[in-house]
Amino acid sequence: MVLIAAFLGWMFDGLEMGVFPLVARPALQDLLKVTGDADVGKWMGYITALFLIGAACGGIVFGWLGDRIGRVRSMSLSILTYSIFTGVCAFAAEPWQLGAFRFVAALGMGGEWSLGVALVMECWPENRRPLLAGVIGAAANVGFVLIAVVGVFVKITSASWRWVMIAGAAPALLTFFIQIFVPESERWKASMQKKSPGEEPLHVLLYDWPLFVKTALAVAFASIALIGTWGSVQWLPLWADQMTGGKVPTAKAITQILSGVGAIAGCFLGPWIGGRMGRRPAFFILCLASLILCGTLFRTVSAYSPVFLLLVFFAGGFTAAFYGWFPLFLPELFPTRVRATGQGLSYNFGRILAAVGALGQGQLVAHYGGSYAQAGAVITLIYVAGLFLIWLAPETKGKPLPE
Repeated sequence: MVLIAAFLGWMFDGLEMGVFPLVARPALQDLLKVTGDADVGKWMGYITALFLIGAACGGIVFGWLGDRIGRVRSMSLSILTYSIFTGVCAFAAEPWQLGAFRFVAALGMGGEWSLGVALVMECWPENRRPLLAGVIGAAANVGFVLIAVVGVFVKITSASWRWVMIAGAAPALLTFFIQIFVPESERWKASMQKKSPGEEPLHVLLYDWPLFVKTALAVAFASIALIGTWGSVQWLPLWADQMTGGKVPTAKAITQILSGVGAIAGCFLGPWIGGRMGRRPAFFILCLASLILCGTLFRTVSAYSPVFLLLVFFAGGFTAAFYGWFPLFLPELFPTRVRATGQGLSYNFGRILAAVGALGQGQLVAHYGGSYAQAGAVITLIYVAGLFLIWLAPETKGKPLPE
Protein backbone atom coordinates (compact mmCIF):
# COMPACT_ATOMS: atom_id res chain seq x y z
CA MET A 1 0.00 0.00 0.00
CA VAL A 2 2.88 2.35 0.81
CA LEU A 3 4.57 1.74 -2.54
CA ILE A 4 1.31 2.04 -4.49
CA ALA A 5 0.45 5.33 -2.76
CA ALA A 6 3.90 6.81 -3.33
CA PHE A 7 3.97 5.63 -6.94
CA LEU A 8 0.53 7.05 -7.75
CA GLY A 9 1.22 10.30 -5.90
CA TRP A 10 4.44 10.88 -7.83
CA MET A 11 2.91 9.62 -11.09
CA PHE A 12 0.12 12.19 -10.88
CA ASP A 13 2.73 14.75 -9.87
CA GLY A 14 4.54 14.00 -13.14
CA LEU A 15 1.27 14.18 -15.03
CA GLU A 16 0.63 17.66 -13.58
CA MET A 17 4.17 18.73 -14.50
CA GLY A 18 3.74 17.35 -18.00
CA VAL A 19 0.53 19.27 -18.59
CA PHE A 20 2.20 22.65 -18.80
CA PRO A 21 4.78 21.98 -21.57
CA LEU A 22 1.86 20.79 -23.72
CA VAL A 23 -0.45 23.72 -23.03
CA ALA A 24 2.16 26.46 -22.48
CA ARG A 25 2.53 27.72 -26.05
CA PRO A 26 -1.18 27.81 -26.99
CA ALA A 27 -2.15 29.04 -23.50
CA LEU A 28 0.35 31.89 -23.49
CA GLN A 29 -0.43 32.84 -27.07
CA ASP A 30 -4.09 32.99 -26.03
CA LEU A 31 -3.46 35.05 -22.88
CA LEU A 32 -0.91 37.36 -24.53
CA LYS A 33 -2.87 37.65 -27.80
CA VAL A 34 0.29 36.95 -29.85
CA THR A 35 1.45 34.35 -32.39
CA GLY A 36 5.27 34.63 -32.05
CA ASP A 37 7.64 32.93 -29.58
CA ALA A 38 9.77 35.72 -28.11
CA ASP A 39 7.15 36.80 -25.55
CA VAL A 40 5.98 33.22 -25.06
CA GLY A 41 9.56 32.18 -24.27
CA LYS A 42 9.95 34.91 -21.67
CA TRP A 43 6.67 34.08 -19.94
CA MET A 44 7.44 30.36 -20.10
CA GLY A 45 10.65 31.20 -18.24
CA TYR A 46 8.82 33.30 -15.64
CA ILE A 47 6.13 30.69 -14.98
CA THR A 48 8.62 27.83 -14.89
CA ALA A 49 10.69 29.80 -12.38
CA LEU A 50 7.60 30.42 -10.21
CA PHE A 51 6.78 26.72 -10.39
CA LEU A 52 10.28 25.73 -9.29
CA ILE A 53 10.35 28.24 -6.43
CA GLY A 54 6.94 27.01 -5.31
CA ALA A 55 8.15 23.40 -5.42
CA ALA A 56 11.20 24.36 -3.36
CA CYS A 57 9.04 26.05 -0.72
CA GLY A 58 6.62 23.12 -0.75
CA GLY A 59 9.42 20.62 -0.28
CA ILE A 60 10.61 22.44 2.82
CA VAL A 61 7.14 23.08 4.28
CA PHE A 62 5.66 19.64 3.62
CA GLY A 63 8.94 17.91 4.49
CA TRP A 64 8.88 19.69 7.84
CA LEU A 65 5.25 18.65 8.29
CA GLY A 66 6.18 15.07 7.47
CA ASP A 67 8.74 15.01 10.28
CA ARG A 68 6.25 16.67 12.66
CA ILE A 69 2.83 15.09 12.00
CA GLY A 70 3.72 12.02 9.93
CA ARG A 71 4.43 11.03 6.34
CA VAL A 72 0.92 9.87 5.42
CA ARG A 73 -1.16 12.87 6.52
CA SER A 74 1.34 15.30 5.03
CA MET A 75 1.41 13.43 1.70
CA SER A 76 -2.38 13.61 1.46
CA LEU A 77 -2.29 17.38 2.01
CA SER A 78 0.42 17.81 -0.64
CA ILE A 79 -1.54 15.85 -3.29
CA LEU A 80 -4.71 17.79 -2.50
CA THR A 81 -2.83 21.07 -2.96
CA TYR A 82 -1.32 20.31 -6.36
CA SER A 83 -4.54 18.77 -7.71
CA ILE A 84 -6.88 21.62 -6.82
CA PHE A 85 -4.61 24.41 -8.03
CA THR A 86 -3.78 22.70 -11.31
CA GLY A 87 -7.51 22.73 -12.00
CA VAL A 88 -7.75 26.38 -10.95
CA CYS A 89 -5.22 27.28 -13.69
CA ALA A 90 -8.06 26.89 -16.19
CA PHE A 91 -9.59 30.12 -14.88
CA ALA A 92 -6.51 32.32 -15.45
CA ALA A 93 -7.24 35.48 -17.42
CA GLU A 94 -3.68 36.86 -17.46
CA PRO A 95 -0.23 35.23 -17.71
CA TRP A 96 0.66 36.36 -14.16
CA GLN A 97 -2.45 34.60 -12.83
CA LEU A 98 -1.41 31.40 -14.55
CA GLY A 99 2.01 31.77 -12.91
CA ALA A 100 0.45 32.38 -9.47
CA PHE A 101 -1.75 29.27 -9.68
CA ARG A 102 1.20 27.16 -10.87
CA PHE A 103 3.20 28.45 -7.89
CA VAL A 104 0.60 27.21 -5.39
CA ALA A 105 0.18 23.88 -7.21
CA ALA A 106 3.96 23.48 -7.08
CA LEU A 107 3.91 23.71 -3.28
CA GLY A 108 2.13 20.37 -3.21
CA MET A 109 4.28 18.80 -5.95
CA GLY A 110 7.50 19.67 -4.12
CA GLY A 111 6.19 18.21 -0.87
CA GLU A 112 4.94 14.93 -2.32
CA TRP A 113 8.37 13.82 -3.54
CA SER A 114 10.20 14.05 -0.21
CA LEU A 115 7.32 12.46 1.71
CA GLY A 116 6.82 9.57 -0.70
CA VAL A 117 10.53 8.74 -0.84
CA ALA A 118 10.91 8.86 2.96
CA LEU A 119 7.84 6.66 3.48
CA VAL A 120 8.89 3.99 0.97
CA MET A 121 12.54 3.81 2.02
CA GLU A 122 11.58 3.53 5.69
CA CYS A 123 9.02 0.76 5.12
CA TRP A 124 10.83 -1.54 2.66
CA PRO A 125 13.92 -3.76 3.21
CA GLU A 126 17.28 -2.11 2.63
CA ASN A 127 18.37 -4.55 -0.10
CA ARG A 128 15.48 -3.35 -2.28
CA ARG A 129 16.52 0.33 -2.25
CA PRO A 130 18.01 0.51 -5.80
CA LEU A 131 14.91 -1.10 -7.35
CA LEU A 132 12.52 1.03 -5.31
CA ALA A 133 14.45 4.17 -6.22
CA GLY A 134 13.93 3.29 -9.87
CA VAL A 135 10.22 2.67 -9.37
CA ILE A 136 9.71 5.99 -7.58
CA GLY A 137 11.85 7.89 -10.06
CA ALA A 138 10.00 6.35 -13.00
CA ALA A 139 6.58 7.14 -11.55
CA ALA A 140 6.65 10.84 -12.46
CA ASN A 141 7.74 10.00 -15.99
CA VAL A 142 4.89 7.50 -16.36
CA GLY A 143 2.56 10.41 -15.61
CA PHE A 144 4.55 12.61 -17.98
CA VAL A 145 4.05 10.06 -20.79
CA LEU A 146 0.36 9.50 -20.01
CA ILE A 147 -0.50 13.18 -20.42
CA ALA A 148 1.56 13.27 -23.61
CA VAL A 149 -0.46 10.32 -25.00
CA VAL A 150 -3.60 12.34 -24.27
CA GLY A 151 -1.96 15.18 -26.22
CA VAL A 152 -1.68 12.90 -29.29
CA PHE A 153 -5.42 12.28 -29.40
CA VAL A 154 -6.64 15.60 -28.04
CA LYS A 155 -5.57 18.62 -30.06
CA ILE A 156 -4.45 21.25 -27.55
CA THR A 157 -5.06 24.71 -28.98
CA SER A 158 -5.63 28.24 -27.76
CA ALA A 159 -9.31 27.37 -27.54
CA SER A 160 -9.05 24.02 -25.69
CA TRP A 161 -6.14 24.28 -23.22
CA ARG A 162 -8.37 25.25 -20.27
CA TRP A 163 -10.21 21.90 -20.33
CA VAL A 164 -6.89 20.07 -20.00
CA MET A 165 -6.08 22.03 -16.83
CA ILE A 166 -9.50 21.30 -15.32
CA ALA A 167 -8.85 17.57 -15.77
CA GLY A 168 -5.69 18.05 -13.70
CA ALA A 169 -7.79 18.26 -10.52
CA ALA A 170 -8.66 14.52 -10.69
CA PRO A 171 -5.73 13.25 -8.52
CA ALA A 172 -7.40 14.83 -5.46
CA LEU A 173 -9.41 11.57 -5.24
CA LEU A 174 -6.18 9.72 -4.39
CA THR A 175 -6.11 11.31 -0.95
CA PHE A 176 -9.10 9.21 0.17
CA PHE A 177 -7.23 6.00 -0.70
CA ILE A 178 -4.12 7.17 1.18
CA GLN A 179 -5.98 8.12 4.34
CA ILE A 180 -7.88 4.80 4.48
CA PHE A 181 -5.32 2.20 3.37
CA VAL A 182 -1.75 3.49 3.82
CA PRO A 183 0.01 2.80 7.15
CA GLU A 184 2.31 5.32 8.80
CA SER A 185 6.09 4.70 8.89
CA GLU A 186 7.10 2.65 11.94
CA ARG A 187 10.61 4.13 11.75
CA TRP A 188 9.12 7.61 12.02
CA LYS A 189 6.96 6.59 14.99
CA ALA A 190 10.02 5.16 16.77
CA SER A 191 12.10 8.26 16.04
CA MET A 192 9.39 10.48 17.54
CA GLN A 193 9.64 8.56 20.82
CA LYS A 194 13.42 9.14 20.93
CA LYS A 195 13.25 12.76 19.80
CA SER A 196 14.40 15.42 22.27
CA PRO A 197 11.63 17.80 23.42
CA GLY A 198 11.54 20.97 21.30
CA GLU A 199 13.97 19.60 18.69
CA GLU A 200 13.30 21.17 15.29
CA PRO A 201 14.35 19.35 12.08
CA LEU A 202 15.52 22.53 10.32
CA HIS A 203 17.58 23.54 13.35
CA VAL A 204 19.31 20.14 13.35
CA LEU A 205 20.13 20.35 9.63
CA LEU A 206 21.50 23.89 9.82
CA TYR A 207 23.51 23.63 13.03
CA ASP A 208 24.82 20.06 12.92
CA TRP A 209 27.95 20.66 10.79
CA PRO A 210 28.28 17.19 9.16
CA LEU A 211 24.56 17.25 8.26
CA PHE A 212 24.86 20.83 6.99
CA VAL A 213 27.70 19.84 4.63
CA LYS A 214 25.71 16.85 3.33
CA THR A 215 22.68 19.08 2.81
CA ALA A 216 24.71 21.69 0.91
CA LEU A 217 26.18 19.03 -1.40
CA ALA A 218 22.76 17.48 -1.96
CA VAL A 219 21.40 20.92 -2.91
CA ALA A 220 24.22 21.28 -5.45
CA PHE A 221 23.55 17.85 -7.01
CA ALA A 222 19.81 18.50 -7.23
CA SER A 223 20.46 21.94 -8.77
CA ILE A 224 22.62 20.48 -11.53
CA ALA A 225 20.03 17.87 -12.51
CA LEU A 226 17.07 20.23 -12.21
CA ILE A 227 18.70 23.08 -14.13
CA GLY A 228 19.51 20.66 -16.95
CA THR A 229 15.91 19.41 -17.05
CA TRP A 230 13.91 22.57 -16.43
CA GLY A 231 16.29 24.86 -18.25
CA SER A 232 16.34 22.85 -21.47
CA VAL A 233 14.74 19.40 -21.72
CA GLN A 234 11.31 20.62 -20.54
CA TRP A 235 11.37 23.04 -23.48
CA LEU A 236 11.72 20.33 -26.14
CA PRO A 237 7.96 20.20 -26.94
CA LEU A 238 7.98 23.96 -27.53
CA TRP A 239 11.03 23.59 -29.78
CA ALA A 240 9.32 20.80 -31.75
CA ASP A 241 6.22 22.96 -32.17
CA GLN A 242 8.40 25.83 -33.38
CA MET A 243 10.31 23.70 -35.89
CA THR A 244 7.05 22.48 -37.42
CA GLY A 245 5.55 25.96 -37.41
CA GLY A 246 2.59 24.58 -35.47
CA LYS A 247 1.52 22.63 -38.58
CA VAL A 248 2.05 19.23 -36.95
CA PRO A 249 -0.24 19.35 -33.90
CA THR A 250 1.07 16.02 -32.56
CA ALA A 251 4.74 17.10 -32.63
CA LYS A 252 4.65 18.42 -29.05
CA ALA A 253 3.03 15.28 -27.69
CA ILE A 254 5.26 12.85 -29.63
CA THR A 255 8.36 14.71 -28.44
CA GLN A 256 7.12 14.56 -24.86
CA ILE A 257 6.24 10.86 -25.14
CA LEU A 258 9.69 9.90 -26.41
CA SER A 259 11.38 12.05 -23.79
CA GLY A 260 9.17 10.53 -21.09
CA VAL A 261 9.66 6.91 -22.22
CA GLY A 262 13.41 7.51 -22.25
CA ALA A 263 13.09 9.02 -18.79
CA ILE A 264 11.26 5.96 -17.45
CA ALA A 265 14.12 3.74 -18.60
CA GLY A 266 16.65 6.25 -17.28
CA CYS A 267 15.08 6.25 -13.82
CA PHE A 268 15.84 2.53 -13.51
CA LEU A 269 19.28 2.93 -15.07
CA GLY A 270 20.46 5.60 -12.61
CA PRO A 271 19.94 3.62 -9.38
CA TRP A 272 21.05 0.39 -11.08
CA ILE A 273 24.42 1.97 -11.85
CA GLY A 274 24.48 3.37 -8.31
CA GLY A 275 23.81 -0.06 -6.85
CA ARG A 276 26.46 -1.76 -8.98
CA MET A 277 29.27 0.81 -9.15
CA GLY A 278 28.57 3.15 -6.26
CA ARG A 279 26.64 6.37 -5.81
CA ARG A 280 29.47 8.73 -6.84
CA PRO A 281 30.55 6.95 -10.07
CA ALA A 282 26.89 6.75 -11.10
CA PHE A 283 26.37 10.51 -10.80
CA PHE A 284 29.59 11.17 -12.73
CA ILE A 285 28.52 8.87 -15.58
CA LEU A 286 25.07 10.46 -15.77
CA CYS A 287 26.54 13.97 -15.94
CA LEU A 288 28.98 12.99 -18.69
CA ALA A 289 26.32 11.22 -20.79
CA SER A 290 23.85 14.12 -20.36
CA LEU A 291 26.48 16.66 -21.36
CA ILE A 292 27.36 14.78 -24.56
CA LEU A 293 23.78 13.97 -25.59
CA CYS A 294 22.37 17.46 -24.93
CA GLY A 295 25.33 19.06 -26.70
CA THR A 296 24.70 16.87 -29.73
CA LEU A 297 20.93 17.51 -29.71
CA PHE A 298 21.05 21.28 -29.36
CA ARG A 299 24.10 21.94 -31.52
CA THR A 300 23.51 19.62 -34.50
CA VAL A 301 19.73 19.36 -35.01
CA SER A 302 17.77 22.02 -36.90
CA ALA A 303 14.63 20.20 -38.07
CA TYR A 304 11.88 18.01 -36.65
CA SER A 305 13.07 14.63 -37.91
CA PRO A 306 13.76 11.01 -36.87
CA VAL A 307 17.25 12.09 -35.75
CA PHE A 308 15.71 14.75 -33.50
CA LEU A 309 13.27 12.24 -31.99
CA LEU A 310 16.01 9.64 -31.41
CA LEU A 311 18.19 12.18 -29.61
CA VAL A 312 15.17 13.34 -27.59
CA PHE A 313 14.68 9.75 -26.37
CA PHE A 314 18.29 9.31 -25.21
CA ALA A 315 18.66 12.82 -23.83
CA GLY A 316 15.39 12.41 -21.96
CA GLY A 317 16.64 9.10 -20.57
CA PHE A 318 20.00 10.21 -19.23
CA THR A 319 18.92 13.63 -17.95
CA ALA A 320 16.05 11.95 -16.05
CA ALA A 321 18.20 9.12 -14.68
CA PHE A 322 19.18 11.48 -11.86
CA TYR A 323 15.59 11.25 -10.57
CA GLY A 324 16.05 7.54 -9.96
CA TRP A 325 19.46 8.19 -8.37
CA PHE A 326 18.13 10.80 -5.89
CA PRO A 327 15.61 8.47 -4.14
CA LEU A 328 18.50 6.04 -3.67
CA PHE A 329 21.12 8.50 -2.42
CA LEU A 330 19.31 11.24 -0.49
CA PRO A 331 17.64 9.00 2.15
CA GLU A 332 21.10 7.58 2.91
CA LEU A 333 22.38 11.00 3.96
CA PHE A 334 19.90 11.87 6.74
CA PRO A 335 18.78 10.24 10.03
CA THR A 336 15.10 9.29 10.35
CA ARG A 337 14.05 12.20 12.57
CA VAL A 338 15.03 14.75 9.88
CA ARG A 339 14.89 12.61 6.72
CA ALA A 340 11.77 14.13 5.12
CA THR A 341 12.95 17.67 5.93
CA GLY A 342 16.49 16.97 4.71
CA GLN A 343 15.33 15.43 1.44
CA GLY A 344 12.73 18.14 0.90
CA LEU A 345 15.22 20.91 1.62
CA SER A 346 17.98 19.41 -0.53
CA TYR A 347 16.01 18.35 -3.58
CA ASN A 348 13.61 21.25 -3.63
CA PHE A 349 16.01 24.03 -2.70
CA GLY A 350 17.81 22.91 -5.83
CA ARG A 351 14.65 23.97 -7.65
CA ILE A 352 15.26 27.58 -6.61
CA LEU A 353 18.57 27.52 -8.46
CA ALA A 354 16.84 25.66 -11.29
CA ALA A 355 14.38 28.56 -11.39
CA VAL A 356 17.34 30.80 -12.18
CA GLY A 357 18.20 28.41 -14.99
CA ALA A 358 14.63 28.52 -16.32
CA LEU A 359 14.66 32.32 -16.24
CA GLY A 360 18.03 32.24 -17.95
CA GLN A 361 16.66 29.94 -20.64
CA GLY A 362 13.73 32.28 -21.21
CA GLN A 363 16.05 35.28 -21.52
CA LEU A 364 18.41 33.33 -23.77
CA VAL A 365 15.53 32.30 -26.03
CA ALA A 366 14.64 35.99 -26.38
CA HIS A 367 18.34 36.93 -26.81
CA TYR A 368 18.79 34.38 -29.60
CA GLY A 369 15.66 35.57 -31.39
CA GLY A 370 13.41 32.72 -30.27
CA SER A 371 15.98 29.91 -30.71
CA TYR A 372 15.34 27.16 -28.16
CA ALA A 373 18.34 25.20 -29.50
CA GLN A 374 20.99 27.88 -28.91
CA ALA A 375 19.62 28.61 -25.44
CA GLY A 376 19.55 24.90 -24.54
CA ALA A 377 23.14 24.41 -25.70
CA VAL A 378 24.27 27.03 -23.18
CA ILE A 379 22.15 25.92 -20.21
CA THR A 380 23.16 22.24 -20.39
CA LEU A 381 26.83 23.09 -19.78
CA ILE A 382 25.77 22.93 -16.11
CA TYR A 383 26.54 19.19 -16.17
CA VAL A 384 30.26 20.03 -16.23
CA ALA A 385 29.99 21.14 -12.58
CA GLY A 386 28.60 17.74 -11.57
CA LEU A 387 31.64 15.93 -12.98
CA PHE A 388 33.75 17.52 -10.22
CA LEU A 389 31.40 18.16 -7.27
CA ILE A 390 30.27 14.56 -6.82
CA TRP A 391 33.68 13.48 -5.55
CA LEU A 392 33.21 15.69 -2.46
CA ALA A 393 30.20 13.61 -1.34
CA PRO A 394 30.32 10.52 0.92
CA GLU A 395 29.97 7.10 -0.71
CA THR A 396 26.94 5.39 0.86
CA LYS A 397 26.78 2.13 -1.10
CA GLY A 398 26.27 -0.88 1.18
CA LYS A 399 25.49 1.21 4.28
CA PRO A 400 22.18 1.06 6.24
CA LEU A 401 19.88 4.06 6.49
CA PRO A 402 21.13 6.26 9.35
CA GLU A 403 18.92 6.12 12.43
